[in-house]
Amino acid sequence: MNDQPVAQATVDLSVLSFDEALLELQRTVAELEQGGLPLERSIALYERGVALHERCAALLGEAELRVKKLLERSSGALEAAEIRAADETDGD
Repeated sequence: MNDQPVAQATVDLSVLSFDEALLELQRTVAELEQGGLPLERSIALYERGVALHERCAALLGEAELRVKKLLERSSGALEAAEIRAADETDGD
C-alpha cells in the first residue's frame, strides 16, 4: 500500500545536520505538494515536515547563539564556543 521507504520515518532527526534536515524537509514538502496521497500518508508527511522544521529551527538557533557569543567577547578576540540553546541565560 505504501511504497515509501520505512527507514525515512525511523531516522533519528537529532542526528541530522542542518543541510540534511533542510533537504529532507524540501523533499517532504515536494511530496505533499504533488497531492493525490492517501490521507494517512499526507498526515505522516505533515508530521515529519513539522519535526524537520523544528530541527532546522533549533540548529539555526544554536548557530545564532554561537555568533552572538563570538560578537560579545569583551577581549575582542574571536573564539568559537560550543553552546546550546539552553545555555542562552548563562551570561559570560
